[in-house]
Amino acid sequence: MVVVRTPGATATGLCQRWIRRRLARSLATRLPLGGGSSHRAFSLSTGAPVSWPPGSLCSERESRAAAPASPRRVLSSSSSSRVVRTGDVGTAGLDWGRLGFDFQPTNGFVKYTWQNGRWDDGVLEPEPFVKIHVMSSCIHYGQAVFEGAKAHHCKDGVVRLWNVAANARRMRQGCERMMMPDVPDDMFVRACEWAVAANAAYVPPYESKGAMYLRPYVFGHGPQLGLSPAPMFNFCVLAIPVSSYYSGGLRPIDALVVDANDRAAPQGVGHVKASGNYGSDIAVSINARAEGFPTVLYLDPLEKQYVEEFSVSNFVGVKHARDGKRATYVTPDTPTVLKSITNELLMQLAASPDFDMDVERRPIHVDELADFDEVAGCGTAVVVMGIKSLTYKNRKIEYAGIDVIGKLYDAYRAIQFGEAQDRFGWGVPCPTLDALATGDDDHRDEATTQARRDAADHHHAEDAAPKKAAAASS
Repeated sequence: MVVVRTPGATATGLCQRWIRRRLARSLATRLPLGGGSSHRAFSLSTGAPVSWPPGSLCSERESRAAAPASPRRVLSSSSSSRVVRTGDVGTAGLDWGRLGFDFQPTNGFVKYTWQNGRWDDGVLEPEPFVKIHVMSSCIHYGQAVFEGAKAHHCKDGVVRLWNVAANARRMRQGCERMMMPDVPDDMFVRACEWAVAANAAYVPPYESKGAMYLRPYVFGHGPQLGLSPAPMFNFCVLAIPVSSYYSGGLRPIDALVVDANDRAAPQGVGHVKASGNYGSDIAVSINARAEGFPTVLYLDPLEKQYVEEFSVSNFVGVKHARDGKRATYVTPDTPTVLKSITNELLMQLAASPDFDMDVERRPIHVDELADFDEVAGCGTAVVVMGIKSLTYKNRKIEYAGIDVIGKLYDAYRAIQFGEAQDRFGWGVPCPTLDALATGDDDHRDEATTQARRDAADHHHAEDAAPKKAAAASS
């Protein structure tokens, strides 16, 4: 069920004008706004009014609401396509090349509420605010986790979500560690689809090489003075258009190795995407920038001898092929680091026949930093961040270039934007609101089946290659 709220009489001034402008731009022609002035919610599939949970932002407003409109279908199912395509994309008319990586107002965000042991059916909130209790556990005790994902408008005109199933699995791990209710994988994926489809006009067009950045997050709230799990939780997904991080190509940067601060504690929560992990990095990063270093590299908190990760990116080291050995992709193996989904995919790409690299996940001693030919960070926002130098205890280690890193980046981005075959099944077409409203899952089944076929063909080719080579040599 998809829900959208219409502006109420209590919305005034700038907020009211903002809501009206956004709704008029892309929702008014498709959703029944009703004749009343109350703040209302409607089911996407039936058009029936939806009651707000007790204590929610609009529960009091609804109690004073006018008589409900008669049930009716909110969106028709007459669309000729079941996935978001070019005709729905980019009509917001933003300056796509100048978006940067900042919040942008859109049609709204998706919000689910957990209460009394279950998740509700979710709503689409047009206002970029949430109302929570002053004693909420997310504020006082940091009970919150988040994710970062993307969707792209591809060369063939289809909008595809990028491997969000992996984000769903990682969020479940975070929720378990932070004592929060499980967000089922199908609910997570559906929320991401919903957020993208509802904001299709804000998806950057293919030519811009921008993306729709997705920020799923879960937080605990409600009156909770003692240290225990919150009585209520929200799971939200924001969809924010962002421009390409490197519009002029990869530009390696200088980084500072820090040993006076720790990113996470042994046996703590460094391995999950807990919100508090990032707040502690702000002061460290700001101080490093003041010294001319755009980012920092942390060492392990116990011995200060092993590489952890960059400020918000996993560490990658590359050793070139030499002395009969293949090129090697190396990333740290440590229990205090969040495993980057981008890193996982880059490792698969590096090991594929296209690159034929050895891939190692193992401890990396700080002295080994000088042995790498190339170094980079990787994550959802930047994909790859080339490193020009690392400064550690007044010693500067310089790297000649990012040749292999750059080729991995180009190949990865080509798959993201549908310019190269997705043999791994990472990108899945995003359904339209019509398809979501009618519960039409054919698009997902077809896309998943095709992705599995492509991945199977890819692995079969990898297995067959050595056999063909052996047969030819004999």
